[in-house]
Amino acid sequence: MTVPRLFTLVLVALAAALSQEQRTLRTPQGLNLGLYPTTLGSRPDLPSPFTAQDGTEVVLAVTKDGQFALVPVTLRDRPLPLPWKVLSGDQHKVDGDDFPTLAKTGLHAERELGRLKTITGKPVSEITQLGRPRRASSAGFMAEDEDIVSVLKGDNALVARIGLTHPQLARPLFHVWNLVIKEIELGRFGRSWNGFQHILYGGRKVALTGWGTKCFQESIFNDDIRGTCDLQIRRELAADEKTFLAARYSALSADKMDELARGLSSIRIGEMQPCYIMRYGFYEGHTLWRADPIAIAFIFGLRSLQEMEKAFPGRLYRALTDHHTKGGDIQ
Repeated sequence: MTVPRLFTLVLVALAAALSQEQRTLRTPQGLNLGLYPTTLGSRPDLPSPFTAQDGTEVVLAVTKDGQFALVPVTLRDRPLPLPWKVLSGDQHKVDGDDFPTLAKTGLHAERELGRLKTITGKPVSEITQLGRPRRASSAGFMAEDEDIVSVLKGDNALVARIGLTHPQLARPLFHVWNLVIKEIELGRFGRSWNGFQHILYGGRKVALTGWGTKCFQESIFNDDIRGTCDLQIRRELAADEKTFLAARYSALSADKMDELARGLSSIRIGEMQPCYIMRYGFYEGHTLWRADPIAIAFIFGLRSLQEMEKAFPGRLYRALTDHHTKGGDIQ
């Protein structure tokens, strides 16, 4: 089947599956506001993200012409009848068979990771080989000196250190992906996309751009996850954040300071990463497609720069750049 034909089927299936979606949102003030693609001339008095009493989750976006849009981004727990498999999965799904503690608490247990032999029935050695550069993908799912267990251990330690859980970090990425699904439904996401000036999230202005790719990226696990989109997520550092970093990390070279700022404020992902994080606590290793947990927390306002620095005093650059060759904590 050709890519244009498949993409047409995706759009038709989405339109049919979502045609009965809720069209309005009732606010705590008793107002009924239209959901996107309806737009509003003034900013509604709501936080972003916002969860309504009926469970509907929305993100506030600013359109190219300065209008405001309440985009429905509720995590899905029912499959959609789509050939594009990653769209049809349960976004709350956690691999509790392999990671029972992750399913219960949102974090891995070190002892469970230490005795892992298989994940989704596939040997960890095979997953590691598939995940390294120039195997299942050119960029790889982890660096050459990393393995699947070391990456799971290393990122679990990072997430625990900043006081969050893997589902908490997957959620904003699912919100972004569900916003993209809405754009696909409306026929506004193609080979390139920058449909909004930005979205508002956790008090931050977050910019989104995206591209559709020509083929699928298969998962390295035995699962239904596939990828076919390239999404870049970024936000500008505020002046006081730049000042803070310049003072705290004055010993870094100019190149490393730029690397620190970029690592904190931008990530490049596909639709696979939120599923990987929610199911396995896997952010990918230190490659082009890494969804770094520190960056997610910073970009979406889950943790401030000062809170991050408190978790990694003087070691924030290392926390972002050190490969997970042995797992464990940043010393």
